[in-house]
Amino acid sequence: MIRVREVRLVGDDGAQMGIVPTPEALRLAEERGLDLVEVAPQARPPVCKLLDYGKYKFELEKKNRESKKKQKLVKMKEIRMQPKIEEHDMKFKAKHIQDFLDDGNKVKVTIRFRGRELAHTERGNMVLDKMLSLLDEGVTVDKPPAMEGRFMSMIVSPSNKPVARSKSEPAEQNTQ
Repeated sequence: MIRVREVRLVGDDGAQMGIVPTPEALRLAEERGLDLVEVAPQARPPVCKLLDYGKYKFELEKKNRESKKKQKLVKMKEIRMQPKIEEHDMKFKAKHIQDFLDDGNKVKVTIRFRGRELAHTERGNMVLDKMLSLLDEGVTVDKPPAMEGRFMSMIVSPSNKPVARSKSEPAEQNTQ
């Protein structure tokens, strides 16, 4: 399958064998009972390695499985409330949001406006700001509060850096 005249050959022990004509590399692979595998086709000349192809394929699959295990799937959770939510209920929902964030999930905080409540969307902003103040410092606002039909929502996610404070709140001074 290798159609170039010569290849840079790497032995089965990882040692460089130099630039070798392709038929010679195929003969060496046959003598050792191994396969000639092109590992870097974009190089000039292409890099080929003497190895057991079945074992090589297995190792590649094993690496892919390991990398998939290490990936963390971030889920989106949603908490819904109304603009006329009471203080205790808000604290209760804030605790749930904090639990979701501690688990590494993103949270969409949604306020549903019904009937005439839609005329007072500023109440929704006040509720979402209050909710942010109830959450820990390690929260990032991915999407600021915005209206979507009869709903106002924002998306928050966990972060390592502290939340940016608004201009009305003074930043904490570092006195070390």
